[in-house]
Amino acid sequence: MKVAVFGAAGWVGRAILDNLTGRHELRACDRSPEAWAKGDEVAGKWLGGEIVHSDITDFDAVSEALEGIDAVIHAAVHSGATGHNDDGPFLVNLKGLWNVLEATRQRGIERIVHIGSCQTVHPEGIFFGPDVRRPDASQYAVTKRLQEEMCRQFHEASGRSIVVLRPCSIMDSRMGESKGGAKVGPGSWNVSWVCRHDLAEACRLGIETEGLGLEILHMAGPKEAEAHCNVARAREVLGLGFRGDLDQFR
Repeated sequence: MKVAVFGAAGWVGRAILDNLTGRHELRACDRSPEAWAKGDEVAGKWLGGEIVHSDITDFDAVSEALEGIDAVIHAAVHSGATGHNDDGPFLVNLKGLWNVLEATRQRGIERIVHIGSCQTVHPEGIFFGPDVRRPDASQYAVTKRLQEEMCRQFHEASGRSIVVLRPCSIMDSRMGESKGGAKVGPGSWNVSWVCRHDLAEACRLGIETEGLGLEILHMAGPKEAEAHCNVARAREVLGLGFRGDLDQFR
């Protein structure tokens, strides 16, 4: 397949590109050459396909980036609001995702994976099934919850396969680092962790697996997470094996 990855210059985006390179024809989409340069500093040069710079808040730019595409992985995110008047989370997380979903609808693209966000352990002890929404209300939390609702709406309107992945705490078990580069070591284990390479694998399986409708799946590597959220469903429907060695950090 020809696959477009939005947010491809980011920490998770680069792991997705690494996972898909050699398996699919890739179009890596991110906002600017500067974003790519920053990604190169962390992950090195990526030479596995086409790079397109496009503003995800611009519908025409998104639609153009999707020309000839068979499947989409949406990993673009604005996570660092600077205050109540910062429109970034709403423009990137909501307008950006709407642009992707609407452009894929218009272009007849049937396979979409979206990286959402949710706690692994509900603060009130409720099991996180697909219909239990995240309860917090920060700018980031609200936009990520509304993203999920948008995916539900587009699926119900069109019947397309849309897989929403719900990570909480993303880290790299190979490098022993959390997102942002902070080192983790023994004694820092967390039931909410997922290795970014396992998350990337879930993205690939989400576009490759036949017969999916709407799936909202928690992403957490530790087996203990199955008591708190529907990560077992991810193992079942995607055939996903969480391979990141998290036990080394217990």
